[in-house]
Formats: sequence, C-alpha cells, structure tokens
Amino acid sequence: MQPAYEKIARDPRFAELVSKRNRFALALSFIVLGVFSTFVFVAVAGHGVFAAPLAEGSPWTWGIIGGWIIQIFAFLITGVYTARANGEFDSLIKSIVAEATK
Repeated sequence: MQPAYEKIARDPRFAELVSKRNRFALALSFIVLGVFSTFVFVAVAGHGVFAAPLAEGSPWTWGIIGGWIIQIFAFLITGVYTARANGEFDSLIKSIVAEATK
C-alpha cells in the first residue's frame, strides 16, 4: 500500500492547489510591495509631503495619515489571504487528504 503523502503528491488537484496558492501569494506580495514602495518613494521624493499638516495649525500630518492607511492596508490584505486560505485552499486540501487516506 502507498503512503498517503505519495498519493497526495500525485493528485492533480494538489498540483492545482499549490499553483493557485503560489500565484495568489505572489500577486498579493507584489501589491504589498507596490504600496510600501510608493509610500517610501513619496517619503523620499515628496519633499515634505508627509510633514505637511492636514489643516492649518493641525498636529495631524499627511505622514501620520499615510502610516495609518498602510497599517489598515496590511491588516486588510492579511485578511484577504487568510479568508481564501481558510476557505478555498483548506477545503481543497481536506478533500485531497480524505481521498488519499481512504
């Protein structure tokens, strides 16, 4: 009898799962890289954009708001990955493992 891991490795659904997961993770990684790189580019080349107050006399600056937006973005993108991983990816791997361990 074959070990379950050999059955899993040969299952075409497993190859599909790995491919989908890798493409999704790579796409999200490039999006995050783009957002963070843009933030750094604006900080370096913006010549004071982030130091500018939101309104005259306000202690809040555009940099503080930008930083909060980056934090919220990171939280949301993590949620997007987690939702897909816990939904589509987990259900697919459960069915593959169930079939391999019959």
